[in-house]
Amino acid sequence: MQPDLVFSLLVLFISVILHEVAHGYMADYLGDPTARLQGRLTLNPLSHVDPVGTILLPLLLWMGQGFGAHPFLIGYAKPVPYNPHNLPGKHDELLVAGAGPATNLALALLFGLLIRFGGVAMTPELLSAFATIVSVNLVLAIFNLIPIPPLDGSKVLAGILPGGLAHAYAHFRLNFERFGVLSGTLFILIIFYILSPYFYLLLQWLFQLITGVGM
Repeated sequence: MQPDLVFSLLVLFISVILHEVAHGYMADYLGDPTARLQGRLTLNPLSHVDPVGTILLPLLLWMGQGFGAHPFLIGYAKPVPYNPHNLPGKHDELLVAGAGPATNLALALLFGLLIRFGGVAMTPELLSAFATIVSVNLVLAIFNLIPIPPLDGSKVLAGILPGGLAHAYAHFRLNFERFGVLSGTLFILIIFYILSPYFYLLLQWLFQLITGVGM
């Protein structure tokens, strides 16, 4: 396995863990201690590894690049639990859902701005490492904001839609979730790869907007 691939997988592994921990910390801050009481507010990878989402899926996607797919590495950690009944605020569930993608965007911004303002002083290896961190976290943020269950984007959209539309969308979410998590995730991945040229253009645009350089 090539060193750059190993590093990309390591970045993905750490980023999905931070994504899930952010959900738990936001829920705990808003009054739901479920994740904390279950010991999930930790960076210990053993508490978050999902054999399929954290290991198998990224490897399969990497292998699929040989068939002409865009070089997206996507994965997920074991979802951090929360109890919506402990979240009294109208938009609390939206905030919990949005905390994960927001963390990925924050990481992309941090390392992207380091490239923008300090890239000329970096070695090529460090510049490449920071660029990998930016691109992996942008992909995670974009992917998770797709408004289809079980992705975070479905909860974010549900939290911002007005009454009638929110009710109709809640009905759609309920029907879609009956397919199960694995079937839903497979469907989302198919959609993601069908639209991958457009996602790739969005990724390139965001990368250049943040870092000031092309991918």
